[in-house]
Amino acid sequence: MNRIAHMSRALRTLTITTSLALACLAPTLASAQNYPGKLVRIVVPFPPGGSTDLLARKLGEKLAVTWKQTVVVENRAGAGGTVGADYVSKSEPDGHTLLIGVTGSNGIAGSLYPNLPYDMVKGFTPVTAVVSAPLVIVKNPNLPAKNLQELVAAARARPASITYGSPGSGTSMHLTGEMFKLATKASFLHIPYRGSAGALTDLMGGQIDLMFGDILVVMPQILSNKLVPLAVTSRERHPLLPNVPTVAESGYPDFEALSWQGMFAPPGTPAAIVEKINKDVNAALASADIQEYFVSRGFRLGGSSASEYKAFIEAETKKWATIVKASGAKPD
Repeated sequence: MNRIAHMSRALRTLTITTSLALACLAPTLASAQNYPGKLVRIVVPFPPGGSTDLLARKLGEKLAVTWKQTVVVENRAGAGGTVGADYVSKSEPDGHTLLIGVTGSNGIAGSLYPNLPYDMVKGFTPVTAVVSAPLVIVKNPNLPAKNLQELVAAARARPASITYGSPGSGTSMHLTGEMFKLATKASFLHIPYRGSAGALTDLMGGQIDLMFGDILVVMPQILSNKLVPLAVTSRERHPLLPNVPTVAESGYPDFEALSWQGMFAPPGTPAAIVEKINKDVNAALASADIQEYFVSRGFRLGGSSASEYKAFIEAETKKWATIVKASGAKPD
């Protein structure tokens, strides 16, 4: 009898616990079914007109149709993307304020800026990968090295005699150069600029020798033979440069550096809402016009699960932290 009474009490406890759990879950499920219930803001942490802004606007147009709700792009520029990222990190976690984060703001900044006002991992809910692209190691045509092996040999023979430019200290282009130095054990001299335009001009003019350039930025100069590509920084060759080897296949098999953009929500955003945003963004990325527009410009479209993207961000923050520490890189 005692055993039966004990089982009865256990059953009642389980029933009450399950009912409470379902009661707590019901509002979240209902909010996900009704999402979005108001205007959605996609925050771009850069000024209008750049690739991040363009991407957000293309996505916003698609999502507005899917959600039957207004989607606006809000530009909150400053401090290498960290101003906009911080704003979203501290926003209401209801899925109505989202961020297009980039390598710098959500992969590098935490190890570069000692007083960053947000945590790159705990300060966001990763939603999905959006786009990524490799950098291209491009040289001035007058630099004698014909391939990566000759470049590394020359840099080892004459330390710090070969220069590379970047859009600024602490940028992904600068830190990819530092990663390359560590991988090859060769010495290159970094010349920081304020933006890619100045570095590109001096590279074509012969004032500097190399650049770890955004494929979108350097592709026109490659096609016009003003710059020579030596390698791409992805693990696979790039379809726009099928004859250009990767750094990995040139003797450094673990080397990979990508410029990426992804969607993030504030921390604490309900999982059901994150899942809905993830599904709808991935569907937008798979649409023919989005694919055609961005793939033709050198981007690889994303489309990960939220958990996969969370793991990717955690790995990226650790990787870049190692590079920042080993190189001693400081922001401008």
